[in-house]
Amino acid sequence: MKTSRRDFLTGAAWTGAAALASGCAAGKGPVFSPGRPVCGFGGRGAAMQGFRCAPIKKIRIAFAGVGGRGTSAMRRIAQIPGCEVVALCDLRQSRMDVCNGWLTTNGYARAREHVGTEAYRAMCDSGGVDVVYVAGSWQMHEPVGLYAVNAGKHTFVEVPAALSLDGCWAFVEGAEKANVHCMMLENCCYGEEELLALNLMRKGMLGEPVSGECGYIHDLKFMSYADKEGEPGDPLRGYWDFWRLKWNAAHKGNQYPTHGLGPICQYMNVNRGDRLTTLVSMETDPKQNEEYAKAMFPADDWRTKLKVEMGDMNISMIRTAKGRMILVQHDVTTPGPYGRINRIVGTRGLLQGASTSGERCGWPLRVGFADNVGKHVNYFSAEKTEQVRCEYRHPYFATAGEFAKKVGGHGGMDFLMDLRWIYCLQNGLPLDMDVYDLAAWCSVCELSERSVRGGSCPVEVPDFTRGGWRTAEPLGIVSVDLSKMNFGAKNMDAATAQEKI
Repeated sequence: MKTSRRDFLTGAAWTGAAALASGCAAGKGPVFSPGRPVCGFGGRGAAMQGFRCAPIKKIRIAFAGVGGRGTSAMRRIAQIPGCEVVALCDLRQSRMDVCNGWLTTNGYARAREHVGTEAYRAMCDSGGVDVVYVAGSWQMHEPVGLYAVNAGKHTFVEVPAALSLDGCWAFVEGAEKANVHCMMLENCCYGEEELLALNLMRKGMLGEPVSGECGYIHDLKFMSYADKEGEPGDPLRGYWDFWRLKWNAAHKGNQYPTHGLGPICQYMNVNRGDRLTTLVSMETDPKQNEEYAKAMFPADDWRTKLKVEMGDMNISMIRTAKGRMILVQHDVTTPGPYGRINRIVGTRGLLQGASTSGERCGWPLRVGFADNVGKHVNYFSAEKTEQVRCEYRHPYFATAGEFAKKVGGHGGMDFLMDLRWIYCLQNGLPLDMDVYDLAAWCSVCELSERSVRGGSCPVEVPDFTRGGWRTAEPLGIVSVDLSKMNFGAKNMDAATAQEKI
């Protein structure tokens, strides 16, 4: 296989370094390059804060992109009462065969198949579809998700849902005009420790939020350079057609910010009482990817010759309207354990999560808070921390968390995420994350690159709510009523037996 650098850059949503650099100049403060809207493209429909649709008791779901992530989601969701997988779309017929084979083997009806680069259009335009679930590569999230929204379908898009500011605005204005839900599938907002931190903040145990630290630290060199996709759960799998490597080769900045940023924004009520205002980003030189390629592949292999733009470590600092600060890290190349950091500091205490299991990350959950203002706070002992974990366990995790762990999907958080939005649709409730969250969190992708290429200059974060953040209601302590979803022992046993992915 011979692939030039030009081939890698072809088809990117926005790649010009000069154009990005023109968006801000070091020392000149926040500036946007021509054509990049600060306040949207113009007209808007109804504001989407607190949006509800009529209850959908039987949700007909179409899946766009059924590689590893999409297949996992399809299997998981097919087992939730009140859901029907009605259509599948992918570039490859082989993925149709895998998914429909699983459906029929497990007693579900075959789904309609749409194969090809433009096949998602026919799927989104077809009748009998309530929800389009967009997985696939990053580069497809914007075009497929936007087409689904504009086709009037409730749309759920994998992370990052948008890689450009134009895409962020298009999602916002498309959802407003079509009057449909549009949510990014940020599963980390449903992690056990993230839910614990949210509950502690809502109950005032940490006081008012002051600062947060988060990130995505995950050595992905092997998967980025691997030459096969593999099935869900395959530890040797890579990214089909090297899509993640292609994007990282062409871009700087933090192109995958939302796993850490989403939960912190929820703790701080971003878009619901506060908003992101200014971002500054810097990064190290890129070395790890190229060193890895030279060590692993022959000298004449295209991967050895590929120059990667993205720095090994990116650090972005974001300030909010209320004077709070969020530090976001991104590192997918250096050796070390996985982590999302998940540190939230308040006026009366703090929490720093293990991000997943302590065994994998190498550090335990740490928490401490004071009963009164001015009292010195130390981290609690392991015993006291466990007491806090049990006493302040989020009601949603208490209801469905243990079952979710058995079902699987990143320790159960995937299942909790899907179960919650399905419950909301079936009962006509607002979603936990709306299109403004999608836009604000994803805007870091382009904004961080602008800042880096401009010499780490400050850039302005658009107000995607157009002032709506001042009056929007914060996310409450939410859960589900499994009895309303007709969950029973039979459903749970079946799901536990089948969803080991």
